[in-house]
Formats: sequence, structure tokens, C-alpha cells
Amino acid sequence: MKRFFDLLFSIIFAVLLLPVFGVLIAIIKLTSKGPIIFKQRRIGKDKKEFNIYKFRTMYIDAPKDVPTHLLENPDKFITPIGKFLRKTSLDELPQIFNIIKGDMSIVGPRPALYNQYDLISLRDQCGVNLLRPGITGWAQINGRDELPIPVKVEFDRYYVINRSLWLDIKIIYKTAFSVILGKGVVEGKQEEKKEVVKI
Repeated sequence: MKRFFDLLFSIIFAVLLLPVFGVLIAIIKLTSKGPIIFKQRRIGKDKKEFNIYKFRTMYIDAPKDVPTHLLENPDKFITPIGKFLRKTSLDELPQIFNIIKGDMSIVGPRPALYNQYDLISLRDQCGVNLLRPGITGWAQINGRDELPIPVKVEFDRYYVINRSLWLDIKIIYKTAFSVILGKGVVEGKQEEKKEVVKI
């Protein structure tokens, strides 16, 4: 049932957002050299690797397999339009096609980079890697890039145990507000938080 709704809504949104895609493609092409779409190796359901699609927000000489929030000076790599796309999460729109392909779901744990071995290992212990990853998820609406990995995994574990249609609806609803407010987007290396986060 979840796969049916993922496919249905993704196709509908892909059609409705065609004008937005056209505008963003033109702006990206005009403001920096390089491909329109950025592809990156991620870990999917059952730890199967896939290429996630995003609108390119960084220059072509930027480190490819390092999370942006771990870069020492991310501003020098982000394109003029890139910061806006990241802040508004518009760079994530091409993941609609990842959903149509079956790599991802609308809601689920965010897919780890193939080389985030600590995150992948902790997720193994909680059954997170058995799920199809999502464009948004429980951890996304509770801190996103601000979360240390162990805390992020606790939120992922909560989703594994409590996942339901109503929780997915709640996550989608809260995601809209997080995107509007730009909550949880972190650029550059941060000090790891020590406080306990209530799940």
C-alpha cells in the first residue's frame, strides 16, 4: 500500500512540478558550469547501493562523498543558487524519480552515504537498513543535520518501531513547516552536541 501511494503521488508531483523543474534547470545551467543533476552513492533498502539524484548545488570541484555539514569551509564550494536550493530543499526534488524507480519512499530514514560506516553499522542494530529510505523522515523533522549520529539513529529506530500511515502523514505535515522555516540545515563542520535528546 505504501509503495502504491509513493508511486501515485510521485508521478502526480513530477507532472505538476515540470514548470518548476524547467526554471531551476535553467538557473543552475546559467550560474555555474557542470551537470544539472548531482548523483551520489547511497545505501538503500537491505543495504543495496543506489545513486540518489539532486539538483547540483556545488561547484564540480567540491568533495563528492563528504556530507556538507562536515566540510571545513562549505561556502567556497556552494554555487550562487545552491544555498537557496539547499535552504528550501528544492535540491531534493529530483528524488521524485528515485521514488518512481523504487530506490526511495516519500517517508523513511534518510539514505546514508555509502562510506558512512558508523551510521550504517548502528542502523543495522535497529533494523533501519531493512526499510526503503525516504526523502523525509522522523529524524529530518527532529533536527536534520544538527543531530549527532547516535541520536539520529535513535530517531530512526523510533520510526522502525512505530511506523504507520498516520506517522507518515505527521512527518509530511511537519516537513512542510521545517522547509518553510529552514530548520535543521547546517553547512560546515559543527561541534558534536553532548546533550541528551528526548525521542
